[in-house]
Amino acid sequence: MPEYTLLAVVAVLVTIALERWSGTRVFQRLQFWLAMAIVFAFQMIVDGWLTKLSSPIVLYNPEHHLGVRWPWDVPVEDYLFGFAMVASTIVLWERAKRSHRTDPEQQPAVAHDHDEEDRWTQGR
Repeated sequence: MPEYTLLAVVAVLVTIALERWSGTRVFQRLQFWLAMAIVFAFQMIVDGWLTKLSSPIVLYNPEHHLGVRWPWDVPVEDYLFGFAMVASTIVLWERAKRSHRTDPEQQPAVAHDHDEEDRWTQGR
């Protein structure tokens, strides 16, 4: 297996493990998969333009990927890397939101002195 392909597969497997470890259940949400469909649609357009075989802007060494290009000459490994990048970001974001909500030290301080003027209305 070419190294680019192997790295792409490992990236997806690590992302799946991260989602399972995080407990966010992001992969079970329709909202996540709709977002991924939007990402892939734009990825097809941009990658298709950048990697088109007729006039490529980005060149790949044929020894480093499978050579399967679909659609519009996009190497399939690009979709795997794109999935891993976007999905792991969403998983980490959701995990951070959860830990932020449950951390009592992160809760906003409650003002106890009601006689003090609001800082926005001082001097008015």
